[in-house]
Amino acid sequence: MLEMTREDFEELVAEALDRIPPELTRLMDNVAVFVEDEPPADDPELLGLYEGTPLTDRGEWYAGVLPDRITVYRGPTLRMCGTREEVVEETEVTVVHEIAHHFGIDDARLHALGYG
Repeated sequence: MLEMTREDFEELVAEALDRIPPELTRLMDNVAVFVEDEPPADDPELLGLYEGTPLTDRGEWYAGVLPDRITVYRGPTLRMCGTREEVVEETEVTVVHEIAHHFGIDDARLHALGYG
């Protein structure tokens, strides 16, 4: 398994977020991004997870709720990648994938776009 500190991995996630075009980040609303070492035990290969209400599903009722949560998992990413460059690429794909869920884009469309 490739070794990388949590701080270095968090920096890669931050850099991936910085590469999201500003016209999209301006549209993101009430969402927080976290890094965790491992995913839930029932899905040990999960790279990222979006939890919340996509922008496309929000209505007038949406007020005073906790932020949506995007979590990127360090352990499975490092286990599947052989080089730092692969980790950078996979982290960026995972971040874009989970942000796309925030915008209401489903897995089928993401796979078609290459963000599987």
